[in-house]
Amino acid sequence: MKLGFFSIGLSPMSPDEIIRWGAQAGFASVELGCWPLEAKRGFNGTQLDVTQITRERAMELLTLSKQRRLSITCLNYSDNNLAHDPAQQNANLNHLLRVIEVANWLAVDTVCTFIGRDETKTINENITLAWQVFRPILDYAKSKNVRVCVENCPMPGWQQEGMLGNVAHSPDVWDRLFQVLPDDNFGLNFDPAHAYWLDIDPARAAREYGHKIFDAHAKDLEIVREQRYRKSILDTVNNVWRIARVPGRGEIDLVAFIQGLRAGGYDGALNIELEDPDWLGSPERVQAGMVASLNYLQPLMQN
Repeated sequence: MKLGFFSIGLSPMSPDEIIRWGAQAGFASVELGCWPLEAKRGFNGTQLDVTQITRERAMELLTLSKQRRLSITCLNYSDNNLAHDPAQQNANLNHLLRVIEVANWLAVDTVCTFIGRDETKTINENITLAWQVFRPILDYAKSKNVRVCVENCPMPGWQQEGMLGNVAHSPDVWDRLFQVLPDDNFGLNFDPAHAYWLDIDPARAAREYGHKIFDAHAKDLEIVREQRYRKSILDTVNNVWRIARVPGRGEIDLVAFIQGLRAGGYDGALNIELEDPDWLGSPERVQAGMVASLNYLQPLMQN
């Protein structure tokens, strides 16, 4: 299993600068953010602008990553692929197809995204909609030798306050998605922090779904229990009672999580996703947080 990082937070560094820095810092892999430049939601980033890159430029990046021995293991564009507004959904899906095409150019076999949600439909109806929407996406990805994985982030309140914004949040929904989309190139991007605050055991989920996990994030989580008491679990706003932390500053048993990934058959990248508010604000702060995370995780990988 490789220890890497997700490039969110490192703009305006170029992909070349990110690869050089990551290799020098001791990472083995990188997951590049590929949102459109005009993307508005939080925790996105355009470290690789797929709308402008050419095949020749992609080959330059691939050559650089090989020279620096830092693998580009994943391209990430996580937006609402089931958006109720047809124009928005069409824009999102077209961008996802472009990310898949560029992944092929870069010899990257994995693209991460969201299922999302049509807020006018039930979860069951959204699973049916996911089959309709992702069927051609997965066929196209297969033709490009690319796997598509969807993250387990629930995105509460994304479309509407109090509503689950991304339906792929739980083992029950994963099972149903895999039933309607049994393709070998359809799987999960698993983040233990999202599972943890939803009371889904990250280590157990890693063991049970390791064969369908195509990308994994390293993130810890702090639960502020006094705030959870005041707000309740139904108030899911970030940084109130659930706070993303760099590995080692929260309460997730990351040793058990890593062991669960291995037991489930996962041998891909474990990419640090830094959302800890104490390490945000500038690329330099994010870099420092990522290096601290790397130093914490490296010994755990030996267990």
